[in-house]
Amino acid sequence: MSEVGDPALAGLMGSRGAKKSICSIAGLGYFLPEDMVTNQDLAMFVDTSDEWIVERTGIRARHRVAVGEATSDMAYRAAVAALDDAGVRACDLDLILVATATPDTPVPSTGCLLQARLECPGIPAMDLGAGCAGFGYGLHMAGAAVSSGMHRKVLVVGADALTRITNYRDRQSCILFGDGAGAAVVGSEGFLDVIDSDIGADGRGASMIRVQAGGSRLPASMDSVAASLHTLELKGREVFKQAVRHMVDAIRRAADRVGIDPRSFNLVIPHQANARIVDAVGEMLGVAEKNLVIDIDQTGNTAAASIPIAIGRARERGRLVPGQLVVAVGFGAGIAWACQVLRVRER
Repeated sequence: MSEVGDPALAGLMGSRGAKKSICSIAGLGYFLPEDMVTNQDLAMFVDTSDEWIVERTGIRARHRVAVGEATSDMAYRAAVAALDDAGVRACDLDLILVATATPDTPVPSTGCLLQARLECPGIPAMDLGAGCAGFGYGLHMAGAAVSSGMHRKVLVVGADALTRITNYRDRQSCILFGDGAGAAVVGSEGFLDVIDSDIGADGRGASMIRVQAGGSRLPASMDSVAASLHTLELKGREVFKQAVRHMVDAIRRAADRVGIDPRSFNLVIPHQANARIVDAVGEMLGVAEKNLVIDIDQTGNTAAASIPIAIGRARERGRLVPGQLVVAVGFGAGIAWACQVLRVRER
């Protein structure tokens, strides 16, 4: 594996440096609630253990949204951090996109609730539903909005409170989920250029990850609540196979479009669903361990917040170096996937 600046990459640097950006991230922020739930905490009321969970998922603890708070509260804190990082005000935005599978309410959108908290009336705001691929979908749409000239500064937020829809009777899935939010201010100039973006979906896999009740097909009732149909249902083995396959394929296609070998990405950031899934993605691509981001042991699967949190924490740890190429890939309910290639710039 070659690093940026190595002779082995000299032939690539022209294309790496010259490829025009679709848009650029000018500010990043994330929020993780203070309350932590450890594996030992779960073992007090679920038939599990710390060893069992760590071996299968790599997760040791996860954050839980505070009582009385919801997705929009976490989204707000992440958004404020991203705006501060970008050095812009909320009134400078002209579009707000919130990716979430756990909106505060079915109506109105969490995007509108966030807009109200940010005190920027008149700015269009909406929700996106692409599960754990939601932030990537938002980044893709922000790129289209900015590159077309329709919008100048877009706030993209991925936020989820999965612990609110977790089925604690299901020992296989209840160990996975945590709460959190991540946000990015996207425009034409920034420190993290989006030079390639792709999204996709296959609705034939809808039953793999779902919440059956609470919509128009199966409205809430005493029976649906008693049957835990308002909680997240996950077909673990099938999700594992499809997540690895689609994320690997998406990264390979992205590498082909930007003209490099997948192993030449300086950082590979898959959706932080499960450490075994992330490891499998890296292994299939032949990515060096030091270039694979696994940041799940203290967060769990935070769904749409997973990618921006992982990018933000990688940056805090000094892992985003100017000149690097980073690939971020998400996979979630739908089934849906999203992949972006990011080029790190000087600030």
